[in-house]
Amino acid sequence: MSNTNENQSVAKTNINWFPGHMAKTRREISEKLKLIDIVYEIVDARIPFSSKIKDIDDLIKDKPRVIIMTKKDLCDLDKTNKWVIYYEEQGYKVFLVDLVNDKSLGKLFDITDELLSSLNESRIDKGLLERKYRALIIGVPNVGKSTLINKITGKKTAGVGDKPGVTKSISWIRINDKLELMDTPGILWPKIDDQKVAYNLATFSSIKDEILPIDELACYILKYMYENYPERLVERYGLDYLDEEDYTNAYELIGRKRGCIVRGNEVDYTKVSNIIIKDLREGSLGKVTFDE
Repeated sequence: MSNTNENQSVAKTNINWFPGHMAKTRREISEKLKLIDIVYEIVDARIPFSSKIKDIDDLIKDKPRVIIMTKKDLCDLDKTNKWVIYYEEQGYKVFLVDLVNDKSLGKLFDITDELLSSLNESRIDKGLLERKYRALIIGVPNVGKSTLINKITGKKTAGVGDKPGVTKSISWIRINDKLELMDTPGILWPKIDDQKVAYNLATFSSIKDEILPIDELACYILKYMYENYPERLVERYGLDYLDEEDYTNAYELIGRKRGCIVRGNEVDYTKVSNIIIKDLREGSLGKVTFDE
């Protein structure tokens, strides 16, 4: 099982996955932007660069923004915290959150108040009543937007899934007496021409699995893990060496260890690829961050 050249692969697959609903969502956001006071930009803490919408500034203009990094419980904190510092140095407010166990979501309301306090102060000065803040929540597919919404509302308001495309349309959600959210479907930018970004988005389910060949994605994961977290491959698969020119031996070892055997005592390579991808996404290969 030889390794296909990744540059050729991305050129061949031509990552232009930009369904009609994404274009529609972008148009609707532009039309409704005047109603928005603040933007909650959601990124995956495991890919804090790759999952950041590349042309978001063109879309949301100069609205105040909070970058919310989800899946803190699954990321390599040492690496991800460097991205937190980087974005804060760019002037962003950054909130790193574990959506499974974290009880500190109130901090998000504090940050929102801090950024928008002048809005209602101005209304009061004009003799007007205070009004709710209106936040736009936006991000690439499958970064945890719906889970975040359900957490802060305390009930199942938004549909949740492990594949992109669960949220289908824009909707308004009342959070409390001070805040309303405009929820949006996950969107990408029209052309993903950065090879590493494309593979990272596919690795963590922000691009549909059908877009890149499953074996290439699994080999990409093995290569990254071997170069950055080699001890995890030893712990999970007993794999202490990876030939990056030919993945056959690695697949044979993993397949036999995990019981991926078909008739004739042959290893089912497709099943091995699925196991590698599933193990990474579910955290069985440990806490990782794929953006350096």
